[in-house]
Order: sequence, then C-alpha cells, then structure tokens
Amino acid sequence: MRSALLVLSCLALTFAPTKADAWPLPSTDAAAALLAVHNRERAAVGAPPLQWDPALAQAAASYGPQLASLGRLVHSPREGRPGQRENLAMDYSAHTSVDRLIGTWVVEKRDLLPGAFPNVSRTGNWKDVAHYTQMVWKTTTHVGCAIHSDGRQWSYLICRYSPPGNVDGRRCPEDC
Repeated sequence: MRSALLVLSCLALTFAPTKADAWPLPSTDAAAALLAVHNRERAAVGAPPLQWDPALAQAAASYGPQLASLGRLVHSPREGRPGQRENLAMDYSAHTSVDRLIGTWVVEKRDLLPGAFPNVSRTGNWKDVAHYTQMVWKTTTHVGCAIHSDGRQWSYLICRYSPPGNVDGRRCPEDC
C-alpha cells in the first residue's frame, strides 16, 4: 500500500493518495497554520518571525516514509541534515490536526526555566523543552514542515529549522 505524503509548501502540494488519506487542510492552509503557530510563539518571546522554506519542507517530507516505517518518533541522523534541526510529533490520524500536532511542542513552554542551554527545564531534562526552544530560538530564521500519514492510523509532523537552535551554552530565553 502506498502511503500519503503531504509536503506543506505555500505554493505546492505533493500528494500520493491512498484511501486512508483524510488530511483536513489544503497545503497552503496547513503551511500557513504551522507558520502562524511558530510565529505567534516567537512573538511572545520577542523573537523575529520565521520564513517558510520549501526546501526545508521537502527535506522534512523525505524523512516521512522512514519515520512511518519505524512506527515511532526517532530523529533522523544529524549528519544527514547539516545546518538543520528537527522537531517531530505523531498522532492518531483519525483525531489529528495541525493544532493538535504542533500543540505538543507549544505546551513544553510551561517547563522552560531560564538558564544556559541545556539546563533550561524545570524537570531537569532538556528534552522536555527542546521542541519549544527550537520553535522560538531567536537566530533560527527558516522553517519547513511535512505531514506524513502511514496510511493506516498514524500521522507524523516533521519540521526542519535553519540555522539550528538549541545551542549549548546559549541563554534562554534571552538568546533562544
């Protein structure tokens, strides 16, 4: 069975349809929604807005099939994405939406503790805030995302960022 591949771009949609596909938003709406959430969170901490990058979206989309075959969230190897960081989310396809997928990253801000990265989490584990800090990292300027459905039950959100954030030793929230 072929799986669905949605590349979110402000201009185009690459789509290999399956009977299981039911992504509720056209590509421009989904890209705009993802960018709007990122930029709303960035504005709240005084970070400049991100720009949508179709090349980052394509890079994110290229990882979708592998991620779906794994059936769990595993970051792609960093050496395969130089100059990029990556945020991942997954949700049951029947109940997913852009807000639900990206919302898992936004709620991490409740655990953000001012300090030098990676010592920035109230839980003591930097991974508990890393998606959020990457979203709002002030020196990151571009984002591109893709949503991949496994054609059965799961949807995966993959966002790529450039230049990378979450730099050790940088102060959050001042620098991140």
